[in-house]
Parts: sequence; structure tokens; C-alpha cells
Amino acid sequence: MDKIEKIGREIQGFSPSELAAVRKWFHDFDAEAWDRQIEEDVQAGKLDALAEAALKALECGGAQMV
Repeated sequence: MDKIEKIGREIQGFSPSELAAVRKWFHDFDAEAWDRQIEEDVQAGKLDALAEAALKALECGGAQMV
């Protein structure tokens, strides 16, 4: 049995309040991982082209992005 199956079996036995707690925990965990990834991408310059396109669109008075 792999980890996901094992976790799934455990979760099936949770009460509604335990399920709510798991949902909140996972939401917070996932949001923090997303924030870390975005920060790493910013530091690595991976979003520079998008930022430049947004600034250029703003200067031109449009909201359209390339």
C-alpha cells in the first residue's frame, strides 16, 4: 500500500471536524508552498518578462498583455 492510499484510508475515518482541520492544514500548507515557489521564481528572474509586459501595457493605457 502506498502512502497516498494509506493516508486516504485514515482520512475516511475522520470526523467532520477532523476533516475541516485537515482541509485547513492542507490549504495553508499548499499556500505556503506556492508562495515559496513564486518567491524563488521572482529571485531567479523567471517572472521578469511578465512584469515587463505588464508595465508596458500599463504605460500604453491598456490592460491587454502579451
